[in-house]
Amino acid sequence: MRLDKYLKVSRLMKRRTVANEACDAGRVMVNDKVARASYDVKVGDVIEIAFGNKTVKAEILKIADTIKKEEAKDMFRYL
Repeated sequence: MRLDKYLKVSRLMKRRTVANEACDAGRVMVNDKVARASYDVKVGDVIEIAFGNKTVKAEILKIADTIKKEEAKDMFRYL
């Protein structure tokens, strides 16, 4: 699954376009490397997102194309 789509489905970011723009700006890193929106994420990857002065780090536990809002938090684990 594409990184921008994963960020939206997992609810780490609100919209896919916002996720796409963050990737283009270099604010999203996967496994300590700057990642593009088209990066193919895998289970076990560590995502780091810079939100202004705050940084969020999460590990991918599950990948799904669609998921209920309540179950979205089970797709990743904060580090």
